[in-house]
Amino acid sequence: MAIVVGTPSVSGLTEAVDALRQWQSDETPLQLHPGDLGWQRRFGVAATVAAVRTWTRDGRIVAVGLLDAPELLRLTIAPDVRQDEDLARRLAEDIAGPERGVLPAGQVFLEVPDGVLLRDVLAEGGWQTDEPWTPLHRDLTEPVPDPGLRIEVAGPERAPEWAAVLRASFARSTFTEERWQAMAAGSAYADARSLLGYDGEGNAVAVVTVWSAGPGRPGLLEPMGAHRDHRGRGHGRAITVAAAAELRKMGSSSAIVCTRSANVGGVATYESAGFERRPERLDLRRDK
Repeated sequence: MAIVVGTPSVSGLTEAVDALRQWQSDETPLQLHPGDLGWQRRFGVAATVAAVRTWTRDGRIVAVGLLDAPELLRLTIAPDVRQDEDLARRLAEDIAGPERGVLPAGQVFLEVPDGVLLRDVLAEGGWQTDEPWTPLHRDLTEPVPDPGLRIEVAGPERAPEWAAVLRASFARSTFTEERWQAMAAGSAYADARSLLGYDGEGNAVAVVTVWSAGPGRPGLLEPMGAHRDHRGRGHGRAITVAAAAELRKMGSSSAIVCTRSANVGGVATYESAGFERRPERLDLRRDK
């Protein structure tokens, strides 16, 4: 049973999103989510296809990777083959060999769920642990309280305003209305909502996009931002609560998010919105 790695076609990208939907579970460690591919879609379909790698066996997708940067691969594996030695060793070979078209030579980084055999195989090959990340989780069994902001779902008519608030939330952001439109055109956005939060004076003060993986599965927050001119007033917490409420309305079992552990303020914001920390996950690094 040959394992084949490749860059998907446009239709293959939709298949990868569908596979990621099926693999999401509250019982598995945080992993690549269909919303991650959906957020990548802001760069357009061609750039998204170029950033995705799929591994198939007998026509079935068994692993999906997203190149978040040329030297950073975010990878997850189908739950039933996470201890499959043949697959783990093939993945390790493809990741390690620049000629395989996955990662380049030199220092590279890998995000992969805890508990998969691949982590052990890579450790044998000299990979080391790297930056810690903090996953956060909020159960959506019970109703979510009112966030304290007026919340609107942003469609195309609100895309310029949504984009402006996101740009004002991150110092180096170049997000535009056109990127929102590109994101919304992707297949993953069929299960997504972009929210805008307004304060009592009618100012747009915070934004978030939430990505469902389907009823009974965890939904993802990506991205979330609060306008720099309106900080210190709890708007980040409020839009995060609104995100959880929207995912519950969409049938998600939980809301999840992950941030660098060094982002102490971000972690605190999510905790204030009712999210609980899960054990830190360490990226992997190969220096040469």
